[in-house]
Parts: sequence; structure tokens; C-alpha cells
Amino acid sequence: MKLSTERILTTHTGSLPRARDLTTTLEELDAGSAPDAAAFEARVRRAVADVVRQQIDAGVDIVNDGEQGKVGYSTYVRHRLSGFEGSSVVAQRADWADFPEALARHPRSSVARPSCTGAIEWTDREAITRDIADLEAALKGVSVTEAFMTAASPGVIAHFLKNEHYPTREAYLARLVDIMKDEYDAIHRAGFVLQVDCPDLAMGRHLAFPDLSNAEFLKIAAANVEALNHALRDIPADRIRLHLCWGNYEGPHHRDIPLRQLLPVALKARPQALSFEGANPRHEHEWIVFREIRLPDDRVIIPGVLDSTTNFIEHPELVAQRLVRYAEVVGRERVIAGTDCGFATFARSVNQVEPEITWAKFKAMAEGARLASAQLWR
Repeated sequence: MKLSTERILTTHTGSLPRARDLTTTLEELDAGSAPDAAAFEARVRRAVADVVRQQIDAGVDIVNDGEQGKVGYSTYVRHRLSGFEGSSVVAQRADWADFPEALARHPRSSVARPSCTGAIEWTDREAITRDIADLEAALKGVSVTEAFMTAASPGVIAHFLKNEHYPTREAYLARLVDIMKDEYDAIHRAGFVLQVDCPDLAMGRHLAFPDLSNAEFLKIAAANVEALNHALRDIPADRIRLHLCWGNYEGPHHRDIPLRQLLPVALKARPQALSFEGANPRHEHEWIVFREIRLPDDRVIIPGVLDSTTNFIEHPELVAQRLVRYAEVVGRERVIAGTDCGFATFARSVNQVEPEITWAKFKAMAEGARLASAQLWR
């Protein structure tokens, strides 16, 4: 994994805006209408090429495919695996539920979330091969520092796609580990950095287990980390990054579990790099946690310096301030600039940030990284 040895590098969380026609096709796919396979694959390949160029133009150093062919960063697996049918009941967000009048004015958008109702097996093993080929094609003839690919963690799949088949949650996780290991290994063999998306480690606290204490939830998070480590056992730690977040939505977030309590559990995961929210007003202050909990010498952090839920374009000087704070605590070479979360997490959801503003925010991040680098390497 490339590190910030000469300057602060920039990256992001994964999902990026999709063209309207591609979003429509993905919505139809999620609703059960299969598109023409050849036409869909060709459209996704063009979209990946376009989004790689846009990242480069915006100053992103470590790029990806923008998840252009995925209907959602976690629920995409239902189109590659058997066992997911029907529709699961989505619980109300506990933080919004504390404010019923506000909730009534801000109803949730719907996202198709089936349940696990049968044995999980691969039905489309070639999907990850196509993903890899699309990104490889997009990278030909362009210059980037590095490329990564995202994949859902067993824990986040279990969070969004409820278990109604396996006898226990542990058995469900174990099967997901066996299955998803194939995808993780394929990404690694292709030479890309693997990012495992693990919002379950933070978001799960107030969305899935609001009635538990923090201590009780941390035991669940630790079990998710143990399962993840088993799935990642054959990939070197320095080729993996982990993303955690408290939910990519604008809301109260007053029930979020503090990073101070969560970090010791997250650091038990194998990935070298940890990506997390650091820009939004509920979590920006938590840079100070790294003064209290020492980052192991072999670890890297990717703090969010852009809020992925607001159309405010962060000032480059603010981005630089955020980066310098972290660098002065953990060391400049162990900080990579990132985003709080994705900018198009689910194709079916309305972008919280306008696509053209997303790219302006990335340019601000790149300029902020340059300003921070000038200060840190002077």
C-alpha cells in the first residue's frame, strides 16, 4: 500500500456518482428486471473509465471504480449469491426516532433489502472478474498512485440482509466468511488494494442494536472483526484497508458510539489502514482520540476530511488543518486524506451531495492536501 512518504496522498471511501441512465438501469435490476447483459456490461465499463478520469482530474491519488456497477455497497451481493429473497423489515433509525416531529418531515428513502432465506452459494462468480477487468481497462494509459477495490464485509452484509435461514448469527457470519473470501482473494490477486466496508462496527450500534449497552455491542463488533480476520487470512495486512462509519446520512447521530470506545476493537482487525469519519460535526473532534490511544507502528489512518452528506465545499485551508492535526499526532507518513463515506452509497437513494459538487469537494481535498504537505514537509 502506497503511503504518504513525500506528501499527503488523497483517496476516498468508494462509491461515486453514477450517470442517470446507469442509475435507472441499476434500479430496474434491483427491482427484478434483468437488463440486457452485454449492453449493461458495456455501459458499466464506460462508466468506470469515465469515473477514473474524473478522479484523476480532481486530484485523487488512490482511485477506484466508483462502484459504478453495484446497486449498493453492501446489498450488491444479492445479485451474485443465492439465498436472498423476499423483503426484510427495516427498523427505524434510533437517533431519528428520538425526534418524531422531525422524523415525520424527513421520511426515509426505500432501499430493497431482502432477507437470507436459503443456503448461500455463488450464482455469478464472474461478477468480480468483470469488476476487475473494468478497472484494469480504465487504468490503461493513465497515471495514478494506486488503485483499490471495495467489498462488503461479512458483518455489514449480515446487518443489511437479515438472517432467516441459518440457525444462529454466528453460523450466518461463518457462511458469509467462506463465501466473501473468494471475492477478497480475487481483488488481491488482481493487484489492487482491498477495502473491506465495515460500517457494522459503528453504525450497527444505534441502527441494529439500539437496546444494548455499548459494552454489549462491542462484543458483537469484536465477533465481526474476528470473522473478518478469518476471511482475510491469506491477504497481507499492508494490502488491505478497512472503512467504518456511523451511517452515511444527515441526522442527529447523537446515539453514535464514540470512537474512543470503538477504536481498540477496530485496531484488532488485520487491515493496515483504517478509514473513518473525521469531517462531520458529530465526529470531527475525535482526532484527539489518537492522543489517548496510540496508533500501532504498522498502522495507517484515512480520516475523512470531506463530509459526504453536505453540499458545502470544504475550504482547502480547513482540509489542511484537519490533516495536520492527525499528522502531528500519528506522523505525516501515516495519514492519507479521505472522505467520511461514499457519495452514492446506494443507486436507489437520492444523492445527498450533488454530483458536480462532489468533484468540487475532491478538488478542495487535493488542494488542502497540498497545503498540509507544504506545512508538514517544510
